[in-house]
Amino acid sequence: MFDIDFEPFVLSLKLAFASTIILFFITLPLSYVMSRVKFKTKPLLEGLVSLPLVLPPSVLGFYLLIFLSPYSPLGGFIERVFDVRLVFNFTGLVVASCIYSLPFMFSPLYAGFNSLKPSLFEASYSLGKGKISTLFHVALPNIKPNLLTAIVVSFAHTMGEFGVVLLIGGSVQGETKVASIAIFEAVEMLDYTKAHVYAALMLAVSFCVLFMVYYLNAKHAKIGYNG
Repeated sequence: MFDIDFEPFVLSLKLAFASTIILFFITLPLSYVMSRVKFKTKPLLEGLVSLPLVLPPSVLGFYLLIFLSPYSPLGGFIERVFDVRLVFNFTGLVVASCIYSLPFMFSPLYAGFNSLKPSLFEASYSLGKGKISTLFHVALPNIKPNLLTAIVVSFAHTMGEFGVVLLIGGSVQGETKVASIAIFEAVEMLDYTKAHVYAALMLAVSFCVLFMVYYLNAKHAKIGYNG
């Protein structure tokens, strides 16, 4: 029987769940408002939100480490006021993961809201529904495939993070040593058995979440076609 510590994998799941939930509540109103409002600096904001898509994880992780460090103005302020240190702990990993995975949650929701016809919102407003009611009872039900894609892809992306979590969290057992870090360390120590187990688990989770996205989206498209 192999002596495998599953704590890093469990920690990755916790990080993915926490980051996905937080990102959903942040990007839902952001993507909705940006899809409905036009302003001059909109391309700039879109570029900032999407920056993690093209920025190397090591670069993003380095700057997050600098800005969130207790020796920086921002990190020092947060630690003094809220007594929270945002580096080399799980809280810091959640913050870094939310920033790194932000476009993976934002882009599908934004595209979904943009695809809705203005007449749909006008009809909702004419029936006396407010903006919040329209968002949850009209807009969201009509972008279910985008919503599912945003949640699942953000979850899977967070599960596989390496560069950012390594720089902002290091490898603290039970705190920041997630599965991707554990795989890297196992390979360094030539413990390929442990690396195979972690890698296989990550592969299985990634395949399952992607299969769920394609299956449910295909099922939704079939229902829409038959309807």
